[in-house]
Amino acid sequence: METDQFWTLIADCRRQGLSGDKRDAWLRDALLLLPPPDVIAFQACLDSVTGEAFTWNLWAAADRILGGWCSDDAFCSFQQWMVSLGRPVFEAALTDADVLAYAPEVLRLSSLPRAAWPADAWPQWETLSHLAPAAYEQLTGTFDDCGDAFHAAARTLLAADSTTRTPPGLTPSGTRWSVLDEPESTRRLPRLTAMFPLP
Repeated sequence: METDQFWTLIADCRRQGLSGDKRDAWLRDALLLLPPPDVIAFQACLDSVTGEAFTWNLWAAADRILGGWCSDDAFCSFQQWMVSLGRPVFEAALTDADVLAYAPEVLRLSSLPRAAWPADAWPQWETLSHLAPAAYEQLTGTFDDCGDAFHAAARTLLAADSTTRTPPGLTPSGTRWSVLDEPESTRRLPRLTAMFPLP
């Protein structure tokens, strides 16, 4: 599986209009139709694209949308949720995080107070990273406690294909800044800052 195939599968999943457990079930079933090496490659692609989104600007966008603070784990889930928005939005946001303001999912969130956000509309997809290991285990009949061997295979694949895929970094790229600085937030993320006032 190459990056284009990865995004095609995500687009197919997006077209189903599902969320939560139903979305997970659809994507897991789709992965079960693939040979095991392609399931590993799917994980390698996921690790690569979320690695590209590991930037301070996107973390600041997550901070803004979530009300001023986004934890490490929440940002990981936010990056995976960005994948669910589809390739055009995802790749545009790598260059300009404020592009997220145009996504229908983000517009919907901005129309509601955070306390009223539906559970399946929160900007997170924590379970995405668990789907390929689960499908691989089911396909191969092997039990890999914590998925260590599976993720090691995905990392090996990433390292072998470093010209077209990006292994995740240890720290976000770019310069760290705070959305609590309203003038800076307005300068860097004008749309998101206007759409998501801090409490």
